[in-house]
Amino acid sequence: MEEYIVSARKYRPMTFDSVVGQKALTTTLKNAVKSGKLAHAYLFCGPRGVGKTTCARIFAKAINCMNPTQDGEACGECESCKAFAEQRSYNIFELDAASNNSVEHIKSLMEQTRIPPQVGKYKVFIIDEVHMLSSAAFNAFLKTLEEPPAHVIFILATTEKHKILPTILSRCQIYDFERMTVENTISHLKNVAQKEGITYEEEALAIIAEKADGGMRDALSIFDQAASFCQGNITYAKVIEDLNELDADNYFRIVDLALENKVSDIMVLLNSIIEKGFDGGNLINGLASHVRNVLMAKDESTLKLLDASLQQVQKYADQAKRCPTKFLYQTLKLTNQCDLSYRQSSNKRLLVELTLIQVAQLTQPEDASDGAGRSPKRLKSLFKHLTMTRNTAA
Repeated sequence: MEEYIVSARKYRPMTFDSVVGQKALTTTLKNAVKSGKLAHAYLFCGPRGVGKTTCARIFAKAINCMNPTQDGEACGECESCKAFAEQRSYNIFELDAASNNSVEHIKSLMEQTRIPPQVGKYKVFIIDEVHMLSSAAFNAFLKTLEEPPAHVIFILATTEKHKILPTILSRCQIYDFERMTVENTISHLKNVAQKEGITYEEEALAIIAEKADGGMRDALSIFDQAASFCQGNITYAKVIEDLNELDADNYFRIVDLALENKVSDIMVLLNSIIEKGFDGGNLINGLASHVRNVLMAKDESTLKLLDASLQQVQKYADQAKRCPTKFLYQTLKLTNQCDLSYRQSSNKRLLVELTLIQVAQLTQPEDASDGAGRSPKRLKSLFKHLTMTRNTAA
């Protein structure tokens, strides 16, 4: 039986051109390789799973390639490239600072910088999670970083740039990696699905991309999980079930029912959602995000702020045409107030129900019938009328 390799490893980019979502950054690195104008230290920073370590490895391979292409890519055929591919290169060193963060580890690494490369031009040191180094280790590293040998290049990678000493930052070329967009993630997942012979629904891939929250590695891990659950046919319904995600159609229904002041129908829908095991607080947060997206979809200039699939963006735009702007503003205010009060509330379900009732009454006329529930202003005027009647009788 063939050994199974997870998609995040199997489809890890091996060239700059295959890196997803970092076009400007990879172009800059390729130009540096082409021109030979290389800094002695680079810092790659950004959220998890966006390609920092992958780009560091590709860059290290290209730096030492004996016959780089005209585009600045490694040839993949010279001795240096083959040694790197077979993990026997003596010119490229990787250190995981999360588990090797002491002074001794850094001093040992610095000792190796004194020895010039035997094959290729440079010795490249990749230090992952560099923010995990201790203060003493940073200080031991700083001296070498200030005056490195001509044959040494450092590539540092971190998810938390703010934890790195300013003296280190000032000596590095800093590259900020971007979060993956939903569109880029869906496109990459389609390619992986095609290579793996897996059928899919685009809406299902959109759910996976949104769940990954900007990390390609997370997206591929969720994709593997969904593919296993769906047995090679990734459908929207199956992904929702597997990830225990609330169907976004529920939010569209709540807003549509609220516009029609159908309080009873919203209460029935809320009950069905809670019976499925979903938390009321998560529902309110999801509704707030949904209403925010609908608000952004009201204006073409803010459509680009929606990080969603094209089909989902169209659904937001369609609902935005039916929603008054004031209704969306007030709904956001009510859901935010509910979110702030949710933890302290002793009756959380009642708090969620009251919030949804208020949302359903936002577009209700003041003289609405009892069937939809009285608005606060109507109730206030009623009590005022009763008080005046009693005073007159007295």
